[in-house]
Amino acid sequence: TEFGLDVPGFQIEQLPDVDWVARSLEGLKPIESARFFVHGAHDRNLRPAGKHTLQIEAGLAFGTGHHPTTFGCLSTLEEITRRRKIRNALDLGCGTGLLALALANLTGHKVLASDIDPIAVKVTKENAKANGLGPLIDAVPAAGFAHRRITEKKPFDLIVANILARPLVSLARDMEQHLAPGGEIVLAGILNRQGPMVESAFRDQGLKLRGREVIGDWVILHLQG
Repeated sequence: TEFGLDVPGFQIEQLPDVDWVARSLEGLKPIESARFFVHGAHDRNLRPAGKHTLQIEAGLAFGTGHHPTTFGCLSTLEEITRRRKIRNALDLGCGTGLLALALANLTGHKVLASDIDPIAVKVTKENAKANGLGPLIDAVPAAGFAHRRITEKKPFDLIVANILARPLVSLARDMEQHLAPGGEIVLAGILNRQGPMVESAFRDQGLKLRGREVIGDWVILHLQG
C-alpha cells in the first residue's frame, strides 16, 4: 500500500528475441483489386502477372490499401479511368500516396498530391520513387487548396479526397471551384451516418451524385460537376 492505495503487483519477464516489425507485417496481407496488387516488401514474391503492382509499406502515413476507404477509392478510380481519359488529377490528403500512384499508373499523366502532414508528403515522394513513378508524382504540403501549385494546375479532371467527413464539408466550395466542367470527385473517410451531410454540402455546390459505395461502416461518394 502506498499513499493509502493498493498498488497491484507486477512481474518482469524477458521477451524472446523477435523481430516485432516483421511479425506485425506478417498480418498485413497484399490487397488485390481489379487492376492492382498492393503489397509490402515482404510479399514481393507474390506479385501476379497482368496487374499493376504497387509496393507500399506500413508506416507513419495513412493509406496502405487495407482500410475500406482506401480500397473503395481505388476501385472507383479504376472505374473512372476505364470510362474516360484523365489528364489532370489531384489526390487531396494523399497519405502514403497510394491513390496518386494508382492514378499515375492508370493515366500515364503527372498527378498532383497534397497533404497537410509534411511526413505524408515525404512518404509519398519516397513511394513514388520506389515504384518507378517519381517523375509522375508532384507532392506538396498544403492545408486544403492553399498552395500555389494547386492553384496553377486547376481545373482538375478528377479530385480524390480520402480524409474525414467534416473537412470534406468545409472544402466543398473550394473543391467545386477547382474542378473542370464535367470533372469527377471521389470522396472517402466518411462514416455511413455522415454520408447525407457530405452529399448535401456538395449538392449545394451544384455537384451530382454518380455513385455511392458502402463498405462496412464506411461510404465512398462519387460526384460529378
